[in-house]
Amino acid sequence: MNLQILTDTIKEMLAEGKGLLAMDESTGTCTKRFAALGIPQTIEMRRKFRQWIITTPGLNESISGAILFDETIRQCTDEGIPFTDVLKKAGIVPGIKVDEGTVPMPAFPNEEITEGLDRLRNRLDEYKKLGARFAKWRAVIRIAENIPTDGCIDANVHALSRYAALCQEAGVVPVVEPEVLMDGNHSLERCFEVTEKVLKSLFLQLHIQRIALEGMILKPNMVIQGADAIKKSTVEEVAEATIQCFLESVPAAVPGVAFLSGGQSPQLATQHLNEMNRRFKNKLPWVVTFSFSRAIEYPAIEIWNGKDEHVEKAQKFLYHRAKLNSAARKGEYKIEME
Repeated sequence: MNLQILTDTIKEMLAEGKGLLAMDESTGTCTKRFAALGIPQTIEMRRKFRQWIITTPGLNESISGAILFDETIRQCTDEGIPFTDVLKKAGIVPGIKVDEGTVPMPAFPNEEITEGLDRLRNRLDEYKKLGARFAKWRAVIRIAENIPTDGCIDANVHALSRYAALCQEAGVVPVVEPEVLMDGNHSLERCFEVTEKVLKSLFLQLHIQRIALEGMILKPNMVIQGADAIKKSTVEEVAEATIQCFLESVPAAVPGVAFLSGGQSPQLATQHLNEMNRRFKNKLPWVVTFSFSRAIEYPAIEIWNGKDEHVEKAQKFLYHRAKLNSAARKGEYKIEME
């Protein structure tokens, strides 16, 4: 492992005022989104979708890294320029999603395990040659009656740690994503309890697997009530609970925490990120930034709607949403900016 390579990449990824764009939707997820909007569900339409995103003028003002899907990292623009070259020219670090999705966990009803460790060493070598400098692996933890179980948590954080070890061996920064889902009607307090347990289990396993914490980035959920919960927490409550949970669970050696939006509305995800930075930025040992997908891409994708003549307008909306999150990264976002 060459720690200097990892820390140099992380420095670029955590550049002031910038965050990560998660444009790594699987083919299945992309198909569902396209179908809902009446967009043809073809490989060419997915290429066009990713093309107008990465060629958005000024995107690099707010975005420091882009997470790609296996299909996307192999694609080129209309002019035949590899997408990774477009990103590199703009000063955006290319990354790659390397997990192969979740499957039901045997003997653990309603819980899931992430697959993809088999042959990952070889795949990382290939992705590096294609231009990737960081990778992402997502574990899914669901809150419901009697879950998550210790067995599910342990299995998922072990897989995350083995993935991180293979990445660091390859000189690729691991973005470690333990996502406690918003699905359900659980309270903010219950989310705090589960998120804290998952994070503490994760960092114990990362230690056991000899991961250099300064050579990774954490991509977690915020501490927030379930989407179906009757009681909705305030922006201030979510920010305070999240920061308290992470100060108790995440070592100071970790350079950055890049939050996922997890199904929040674009505006609410931005408000929560802003409040954390506005109130706590100078008191935290790690950078607090974003790694959003839908919270940046919508409503731009709806405006595009698969039509070439709508690309410019869609890009303007994407640019604006990214700029709002850039402001939130600095704690300078205001609702009037919407």
